Amino acid sequence: MSDSDSSAPMVVKPKIGSYHRHLLVCTGPRCSADGQSQALFDSLGEKLKAAGLTTGELRVKRSRVSCFAACKGGPIACVQPDGTWYYNVTPENMDRIIDEHLCNGRRVDDLVFHQAGEE
Repeated sequence: MSDSDSSAPMVVKPKIGSYHRHLLVCTGPRCSADGQSQALFDSLGEKLKAAGLTTGELRVKRSRVSCFAACKGGPIACVQPDGTWYYNVTPENMDRIIDEHLCNGRRVDDLVFHQAGEE
């Protein structure tokens, strides 16, 4: 039997547009009260667009995560591939993260609770 005769479904390789950083936001129910994390995630489309981060060489991809297992001090966000973890990501603090870290490459140290590669 040849491959073309197989009844197995064909799996299509997905495509993702090029991006510079990936912003992950925990929207799990234990991360913050009253849906604050989901509201924060929902606001990101406009915030990233306003900062010029939805296209071009600094494009930021955003994704929801159901749980980071770091449930205190939320909302929690993580910037990859930098390995920078932020807590207390209020809308105002997200504006700082977007401006300082995502646009200018400087982490917002007073909001960082973990940095990959550092003890």
